Amino acid sequence: MIKGYWQVVARSSEIGLKPKRVWLLGNPVVLFRTKNGIHALHDRCPHRHAELSKGRVLKNTIECPYHGWRFDEDGVCVEIPGCLTDLPKIRVPNYSVCEKDGGIFLSKHPMQNAPYVHVLTGQSHVVRMVKSKTQSTLIDVAENILDATHTHFTHKGLLRGLSQKRHLVQVELVTGEDWLEITYTGEDRQDGIISRFLDGDRVKTVGRYRRPGIAELEYWGTKGLVLATTFHLRQVSLDTVEGIGWLTGPRSGGLGYLKALIFAPFFKIALEQDRRVLQSAFNNAQSAEPLIGPLDFLRRDIEAIEVGQSPTYGPRHFEMLL
Repeated sequence: MIKGYWQVVARSSEIGLKPKRVWLLGNPVVLFRTKNGIHALHDRCPHRHAELSKGRVLKNTIECPYHGWRFDEDGVCVEIPGCLTDLPKIRVPNYSVCEKDGGIFLSKHPMQNAPYVHVLTGQSHVVRMVKSKTQSTLIDVAENILDATHTHFTHKGLLRGLSQKRHLVQVELVTGEDWLEITYTGEDRQDGIISRFLDGDRVKTVGRYRRPGIAELEYWGTKGLVLATTFHLRQVSLDTVEGIGWLTGPRSGGLGYLKALIFAPFFKIALEQDRRVLQSAFNNAQSAEPLIGPLDFLRRDIEAIEVGQSPTYGPRHFEMLL
């Protein structure tokens, strides 16, 4: 389903001297670092199926903890301790790996292009990274990140909801082969603590979804982009979604660093609020299908994108009180 796409599976800081097990598309993968960079193999020794991630890195190879078989960075068996004959041609399946902007990206297929990380990649910016785990589904988590209406309640006082005032907002939704973008205009300021301290006057808010599992929000002020959040999501099991996020903003001198320092802890509070409500909804659903309401502009499109079906309709326009 995701041939030709990268997926982020870990932060660079998580991969040190010891191997680390991660999951990609339901398969265990071992990440290990050598002098040549980070490498990824299927996390199972072909000999007796021990976890390579419980072994060690030795001379640019990974050593199985069971019998000491060693595999090079491409997964080729290069040593069987005690063997005096030619080694059998054994290879552990490997993955394409790219380390970029503090994240480790994997693909099951050979890749020519670099992964998309966030909107300010290659520009002068301030960045903070966060990692989260939620009991839910990828569709529910992605829709939650991009959903504006729940912020009055789930994040009351933090993002919106300090007053009862609402704004008449114009909404434009456009779609592409494996992406969608929704733009909200008419809300000159979000009535919450974060907006009052960091955001200032608002020109527009942009939400974007990219396959596979990338949910992005941009907040634009009168002088351009103020803040952006980009979350890369993965369904690591039937009931668990992991996400690695980049919180970014223009450098803009010392002010950019100050905003990033203030925004990060507030954002972690919002993440925890979302985690609780998503887990509650997931446990209470009992396999029931969700009702799609008149303000749920994105649900069907996100579902279509994730199963490889391109939305077929053109730009759409809506109005709402936000």
